[in-house]
Amino acid sequence: MSTHKDIHPSRVVVGMSFGYHDAACCILKDGKLVAAVQEERFSRVKNDKSFPRKSLRYCLEEAGVGLDQVDCIAYYEEPEKKLSRQIWMGSIENADPVRKANVVQHICAESPERTIRDTLGYHGRIEIVEHHLSHAASAYYFSGFDEAAVLTVDGVGEWATTSYSAGYGESLSIFEEVGFPDSLGLFYSTITAFLGFKVNSGEYKVMGLAPYGNDIYGDKLRQLIQVGENGQYRLNMRYFDFLKTSRMYSDELIALLGIAPRVPESDIAQHHMDIAKSLQVVLEEILLDKVRYLHSRVPSKNLCMAGGVALNCVANGKILRDGPFENLFVQPAAGDAGSSLGAAAVAWVRLFGERPAQRDMPHAYLGPRYAADDVYRLLKSTGVQFDDYRGKEKELIEFTAGQIADGKVIGWYQGRMEFGPRALGARSILADPRDGGMREKINALVKMREAFRPFAPAVKAEAATDHFALTSPSPFMLQTCDVESLLDLPAITHVDNSARVQTVEADVNPRFHALLSEFERLTDCPILLNTSFNVRGEPVICSPLDAIICFVRARIDFLILEDFVIRQTDIPEMWRVGVSNTPVVPPRKDARAIGHAVYTFL
Repeated sequence: MSTHKDIHPSRVVVGMSFGYHDAACCILKDGKLVAAVQEERFSRVKNDKSFPRKSLRYCLEEAGVGLDQVDCIAYYEEPEKKLSRQIWMGSIENADPVRKANVVQHICAESPERTIRDTLGYHGRIEIVEHHLSHAASAYYFSGFDEAAVLTVDGVGEWATTSYSAGYGESLSIFEEVGFPDSLGLFYSTITAFLGFKVNSGEYKVMGLAPYGNDIYGDKLRQLIQVGENGQYRLNMRYFDFLKTSRMYSDELIALLGIAPRVPESDIAQHHMDIAKSLQVVLEEILLDKVRYLHSRVPSKNLCMAGGVALNCVANGKILRDGPFENLFVQPAAGDAGSSLGAAAVAWVRLFGERPAQRDMPHAYLGPRYAADDVYRLLKSTGVQFDDYRGKEKELIEFTAGQIADGKVIGWYQGRMEFGPRALGARSILADPRDGGMREKINALVKMREAFRPFAPAVKAEAATDHFALTSPSPFMLQTCDVESLLDLPAITHVDNSARVQTVEADVNPRFHALLSEFERLTDCPILLNTSFNVRGEPVICSPLDAIICFVRARIDFLILEDFVIRQTDIPEMWRVGVSNTPVVPPRKDARAIGHAVYTFL
């Protein structure tokens, strides 16, 4: 058994979310956020909900501690309260008594506390933290604010769907909630399903589709939700069916809108765009109304937001511009994955009576990194040809910027992986934002996704206000604003002249900032198109092996893998299946042939 704790005593808290979607793990060591990662990045299962075994292993290794040195494991929701809602819902309340008892017994047997103990053999303290408190804490405790109002909006936690909180120092308390089934998140997800997109992942698509439409259906959609006094609102359940079926919407909604629900993967018509626009307008109206109410109760300058709805960067921008708060912090993994951070922070306060030492979140680079020498050994084992730029960073930056300026698409893999859904210059695909055909090229050939979806710009922080109507830094790409550049930037400017901006600081990501600076030297443009390094339906890449496989599938021109450059023409033909322009996965036997050394650090 390790004696590290006896020699160098540390206080260690692990936070976990799992069981529904977006399982994740984080670790606080001596009050510092050392690591955080989603399980999907290791398992390669999109929105993986399983126990975050690999994520925990990584977090412990990054913190340099063993499981026996963990003071507490915190879990992100209260299972008893969630069970009461599940029983209340039609899924089991109408079942015969024997089946009902069996279902309840099964759910109780699979309790998170029992899962943690049985899976890990862990006998230490376990803290259970309410779902919305986990969300609120994930934003407030890492916001850098000494005090703030906190708004949490999602589909549903145990019972709460919206919560209003106040944070002062180490104290964070929820003073009002909206309860299930009344839910802004489920309101948005229901229309997402009506528009033929997948719930819990397609909401981003609806947000991207909205600028192509007109607010024609707003009055009809307002019939779905009644805004009440204070923080309250109610859904008109005649238009919803998520209590009884998996369809989300009822026949009444179809009749109200006067059109048939869109079949998934079918053509998108103008009325679909109009519904998306109307939905976004109604959501923003309600959020602004509730933000103003929150400010009346907690008249702070600072607002923190969390929950899945807080990932709606268009609404965030509206709240910051038109709302009563001067400052807004949205935690980069605002959905359930980020709740692991909040659970850990709440547990820290409960155990030690103080706020975690790390009070802000200067970056989201909290995932695994892979040393250049390990990458070198991997590449040597694959038969892939590559150029070695170790010790020649300036030349590497110059080469990469030159290729982007020449119209090439780059896979950019550097340092520690980002936590949350946004690529922020560690696991990114980069291109020239001035190229009018680049968005269509990447959507069709690289990302294999809908042509209407926009791409985001990454910009040097010191040049951001020269090109974008930002009123504050945007390091996590969680707010939109107007493009105000003298440059023509068609690849990152949405149809409504908006952009979802990432501001890049030199001291936070020096290599990415240097690349932006070199691209500016060549082109007078300090901006790059930046999108996540993955193909449709798959998680963002994690390991160097993931990067190589995605590189082959997506037919990206160059892969900059730490200090190494790989050209698409360097990939052995044995990795390709047939002669086709369709991206493909290398045969599984060839992936295995990469060698055992790779898997020692996956």
